[in-house]
Amino acid sequence: MTYIANTDEQRKEMLKRCGVSSVEKFFAVIPASLQPKSFSIPQGRSELEVHSFFKKLANQNYYNLISFLGGGYYDHFIPSAVDAIVERSEFYTAYTPYQPELSQGTLQAMYEYQTHICRLTDMEVANASLYDGGTALYEAFQMAIALTGRRKVVVDGGVSPIYRKMIYSYATNLSVDFRETVVIHGQTDRERLFNLIDDSTAAVITQNPNFFGAIDDHSDIVQRCHDNGALALQSVNPIACAILKTPGDMGFDIVTGEGQPLGIPLSFGGPYLGFMAVRKKLVRKMPGRIVGRTVDTKNKEGFVLTLQAREQHIRREKATSNICTNQALCALRAHVYLSLLGTDGLREVAQLCLDKAEYAKERLKAIPGIEVIDSPPTFNEFSVRLPMDAGECVGQMIEKGFAAGFPLGRYYSGMEDFLLVAVTEKRTKYEIGQFAEALEDVVCR
Repeated sequence: MTYIANTDEQRKEMLKRCGVSSVEKFFAVIPASLQPKSFSIPQGRSELEVHSFFKKLANQNYYNLISFLGGGYYDHFIPSAVDAIVERSEFYTAYTPYQPELSQGTLQAMYEYQTHICRLTDMEVANASLYDGGTALYEAFQMAIALTGRRKVVVDGGVSPIYRKMIYSYATNLSVDFRETVVIHGQTDRERLFNLIDDSTAAVITQNPNFFGAIDDHSDIVQRCHDNGALALQSVNPIACAILKTPGDMGFDIVTGEGQPLGIPLSFGGPYLGFMAVRKKLVRKMPGRIVGRTVDTKNKEGFVLTLQAREQHIRREKATSNICTNQALCALRAHVYLSLLGTDGLREVAQLCLDKAEYAKERLKAIPGIEVIDSPPTFNEFSVRLPMDAGECVGQMIEKGFAAGFPLGRYYSGMEDFLLVAVTEKRTKYEIGQFAEALEDVVCR
């Protein structure tokens, strides 16, 4: 019998039935150090009251800011059709496609999503998604360790500090020898990176564009990896893949990235989408779900989960990963977004991001005291050096209606006056001009 206690009398009756005189005694079996500071729970509220409370709370977080904030998560335009399709009940309420005969729509959508990722990255096989860009990168180097039997992983300093923090945290209790190159705003320091690659290296991790927005061709790094028996891993911005040299064309073995730019709204850190694509020869060590297309005994096309190397499906010691699910709804958003835009549309979005970022650079260069770091080619974001603390500048810019960028001093000691500025296709010429004028007003007071 379920007993719901809404009043003091009902609470007393509930405790009496449980054989205790107070809530504190009911939870006495829990160590004091793990108990909450108080068991004083407020009276229940009606649906209307709860709705009003959370609406008021949410409004405290809401600023109608014009965003120039990036660092891996971007304010892109999302066509209305994405929500209209994804929120259909057959997609929105579906759990997981264990029974293919009942889940053909979901399985087909995931298969088509995988196809999009393969075409975008120029790789041969993709899985049906992972949690986010950082955990996908963790799964990638774990693949490399399993495939090579080596424990050394070289990480380029241009890889997102958010991702590096994530993979180091996940690997805390693992015997992995991480080596990092120095952090620079430009392209990868080849000499330092090559000195770290040897016959004990399992993988080298790079990012393109890197965290500072710099574009690079890592083909020579891939070749050095393969010459030493190591795997080459790259984290990418999926929008940039539409116009840049693809990781597949550079020869990478495993490609990962954050799929948030593909039709997924910014949402206080998630839920987002991790994608992964690999060479076909590596597919049996690939984590997560893979959807395959086949035919039945009547030659009718169907879709099934295949090559499931998860611990729920095979003996634990043979599992490639303990990842137990994926981000199917977010992957569906990416699939719908890419289908709506098509090849030409995605290229147009990417080109607009690049062109508008270049325009923003020129506007900011004209501001006295601001140095734009643009020696390497960049995609949609770039670093600027300010004549003041970047965090303080960001705070003042919020008051003027702008999310001005990412203050690099949060992750890099000595870069307290550097700001990472991102520009997407949503930013208009007028908004960029207003942003430059507001920034000049802050830094030139």
